[in-house]
Amino acid sequence: MNVLGHITQRGRLRRGRLTRHNAPQPVPVYRHRKIPVYDLLGDAALTRIEDQADWILDTIGVEFRGDETALALFATAGARVDGARVRFEPGLARHLCTTAPAEFRLHSRDATNSVDLGGDNLVLMPGYGAPFVTDLDRGRRYGTLDDFRNFVKLAYMSPWLHHSGGTVVEPTDVAVNKRHLDMMLAHLTLSTKPFMGGVTSPGRAQDSTDMARLVFGAEFMDRNAVMQANINVNSPLVYDDTMSGALRVYAAANQCVCISPAIFAGAMGPLSPAAVAAQTLAEAMVGIALSQLVRPGCPAVFGSFHSSMNLKTGALTFGSPEANMTTMAMSQLGRRLGVPVRSGGGQVTASNAADGQAMQDSADAMWATLLSGGHQVWHAAGWLEGGLVMSYEKFVMDLDHCGAMLKMLQGFGVEDEDFGRDAYHEAGPGENFLSTGHTLRHYTTANFQPRIPEAGPYETWNENGAQTVDQRATARWQQMLAAYEPPDMQDNMRAALMEFVAERKAAMPDEWY
Repeated sequence: MNVLGHITQRGRLRRGRLTRHNAPQPVPVYRHRKIPVYDLLGDAALTRIEDQADWILDTIGVEFRGDETALALFATAGARVDGARVRFEPGLARHLCTTAPAEFRLHSRDATNSVDLGGDNLVLMPGYGAPFVTDLDRGRRYGTLDDFRNFVKLAYMSPWLHHSGGTVVEPTDVAVNKRHLDMMLAHLTLSTKPFMGGVTSPGRAQDSTDMARLVFGAEFMDRNAVMQANINVNSPLVYDDTMSGALRVYAAANQCVCISPAIFAGAMGPLSPAAVAAQTLAEAMVGIALSQLVRPGCPAVFGSFHSSMNLKTGALTFGSPEANMTTMAMSQLGRRLGVPVRSGGGQVTASNAADGQAMQDSADAMWATLLSGGHQVWHAAGWLEGGLVMSYEKFVMDLDHCGAMLKMLQGFGVEDEDFGRDAYHEAGPGENFLSTGHTLRHYTTANFQPRIPEAGPYETWNENGAQTVDQRATARWQQMLAAYEPPDMQDNMRAALMEFVAERKAAMPDEWY
């Protein structure tokens, strides 16, 4: 008797499904790593990188252009200020970072979606900042507010993303000076996961924190972080007044600032991974130091966004071994600095389509990110074309990969139940284990199950139109959006948000550039 016939005879399998204990099981939400991190570099190498960062800050310095308040804060703290240039004695910038917490919580209005940063915690979030979107039905186009809302909904629905993101895609059908209001409204009403606010001017940062206060309350926010700001350094070694001004708004409000140098090796810094790591550390320490001068204890994240280049064409590359090694080093440097790390990796790619290159680049970058101990992973879903495009299909393809990676980071158990000794008594030599009690107890949770439909055997796949994974992903994201249900929100809270947005929009003319 064949295997399927044997199990059917025993009443355990009907039409390809186990019939016992077949009720849907809740999907686990993995927020912690349970396996050790991988350290690429030894202490001596890390010390040399840290010494190089100190050399950069002491000898070259960092410019704060147009922000007299920041310059005054640094001067008071003992830095050497010459015009816009700020220089630090070795060890000073690191010392100023010591009041930043090593671990902190981002609170959600639904406590089950609150997340912790630092320690063994993991926070995955979607892509950030793309002006374009694409899907197989409508092709590549400028992103709209509807697209932005769709990606917020998809991130909210996935157990594998812990964070709603920030500017997931640019809503280009809304004036530049008003977009932050609509994006904040979407994050606050369509999801209960943590989110990021506007940073493209200090005023927009203020609007973002004011809207969050309408939901969380001013007193609660004064004591707890509920949102983050992405503070991009204008690498090499420049903070403009837009970024430093927004940083100061969030820090004064006790909200998390993520300092993110962006160094493309050979363009914004030297070519070698060691130089990129040192410059990233130098630029990030200065931003974290500023946050602590504004408000000691303000939660901060050591971020990095780095890439190598094709030195023949100047095009950016992602998932390269050089960039991935830098990612690994940044995780170690961040742990030594004593603050949570936002990885420079994620599921990033230069590919123009959700194809094999895209997934290979993404997988390589994600492995380096997660194995080396990054705490917060941006661009974990949807990224194409070096960040210019958010892809609906790649978004859900990446979700499956996020889930698989998170499951791997849990390791596996070695308790008595994990060995399944009773199953050997049921099956015995030469018998299959498909219908044993051990299998029936664990078959719904033992293996990670991707959400994109499987292709099946060749004959079935061919009969169903020979669809590739990106084509099957189209049906998946469309099904997710069709099934979306918004989280509850008090009517008075929603009304207050809507009134705030309407009043702020009415008070300003449209600015498209």
